[in-house]
Amino acid sequence: MTKTSTAHSLDLRAWLDEVRALGELTEVSGADWNLELGAISELNVKKERPDALLFDDIPGYPKGFRVATCSTSSPARLSSILRVGHQASHRELVKTLRGRPKQWQAQAVEFEPVKVESGPVFENIQSGDDVDLFSFPSPLWHEKDGGRYIGTGCMVVTKDLDSGWVNVGTYRVMIHDRNHVGLDMIPGKHGAIQYDKHMKAGKPFPVAIVIGCDPLGYLISGIEVPFGMCELNYIGAILKQPVSVVSGQLSGLPFPSASEIVIEGWAHPGDERIEGPFGEFHGYYPGKAETAPVVTIERIYYRDNPIIMGSPPAKPPNDYSYSKAVMRSALLVDALQAAGVPDVEGVWAHEIGGARMFNVVSIRQRYAGHARQAGHILSQCGVGAYMSRYTIVVDEDIDPSNMQEVMWAVATRSDPDLDIDIIKRGMGSKNDPMSIAYPYKAPFNSKAIIDACRPYDFLSEFPEVAEASKELQDKVRAKWQHILD
Repeated sequence: MTKTSTAHSLDLRAWLDEVRALGELTEVSGADWNLELGAISELNVKKERPDALLFDDIPGYPKGFRVATCSTSSPARLSSILRVGHQASHRELVKTLRGRPKQWQAQAVEFEPVKVESGPVFENIQSGDDVDLFSFPSPLWHEKDGGRYIGTGCMVVTKDLDSGWVNVGTYRVMIHDRNHVGLDMIPGKHGAIQYDKHMKAGKPFPVAIVIGCDPLGYLISGIEVPFGMCELNYIGAILKQPVSVVSGQLSGLPFPSASEIVIEGWAHPGDERIEGPFGEFHGYYPGKAETAPVVTIERIYYRDNPIIMGSPPAKPPNDYSYSKAVMRSALLVDALQAAGVPDVEGVWAHEIGGARMFNVVSIRQRYAGHARQAGHILSQCGVGAYMSRYTIVVDEDIDPSNMQEVMWAVATRSDPDLDIDIIKRGMGSKNDPMSIAYPYKAPFNSKAIIDACRPYDFLSEFPEVAEASKELQDKVRAKWQHILD
């Protein structure tokens, strides 16, 4: 592949202009950072057609200090973020993305970030005693949150102690006071592994947290990119041009040159405080507030009229559940194909399960055991194992994203005694709301695979479906669109 000569700065404002032109941006004036902004965002994303929101005139803050939310919650906006051409429908977006993650991963090595000397992120700098995280309208998103979270739709940039590998993850960031934040990283995640290495060596852990940029940044920082690969390279593969980065003046860590706000500092050995509670992707507060690493912020860089990128978790559908469902579905298709499962028609990681806990795969059955093979691999592959709970396998005539069709197949094509397999002591999480009822000391959970395909040994005898063919439906829908839409 031939790379373009210019680098991409991941400018959030350029993307907002594009969304505004699509007619999918609503600007909100006067919403309070204290609960109101979060509640508006939460109610908005539950609408049939949620817009992206850009909040300004936030009480207690200068005009122009803004918060953006709901960036990824429509097919048109998500296709814009992923640079796959305008896709107005969910089905077309999923179809377009098929195979793309595998391509992006393979091409990432070609798109090393390009370092530049300066960028808009350095328009304003707070240093030393001038550092004040409360300069920005970080929301209190929900009533039971443990504090104000400046980092939700963020990118946390860290570096490995031994290899120098730069990792970019999306981890929640709670404000403790004017110059300290809590950084919650799930054990086993790449950032947590790098943190543990520094702590065991007794060395401070450098951190640069990007609080706003093109939403492609936090979208990719929150998915499973291979160990040792830098997410900035992966982003470059999507953009088909390298990311333009500057270096933090203290840590030297790279971050996008057009970032809205970047907070930079160090997590020191032994420095921990109570963090949370905060909601999780499944819609619950999974546990009590616990200790988490503290980052002492020594420098803040920000643009004129900065924008916080917000993407808080809540009961699905939430701010980012649609994008997680689309991205994880595409990754699961690639994983099944890599494992040798043939004739996969589609996968959907349902929003109701936070794109992890309720997954459906549609296959065209080719041999005895094909359905069980697809279900077990989907629930246990690298992308799908973490907190997977229900995996349903359906035939090719069922749309895996259509819950009514899926549950119709479960009700009419499966038998509880014959068609439900249970895997015990699978990969779970302390954040599982059901973990309080488990007898395990370690974070295990059980997994159910439901074979809702027509029985392979009775395919020729199974009753026909009483409905118009897909071809006829498409033909009639096109002719009678004015009635059916």
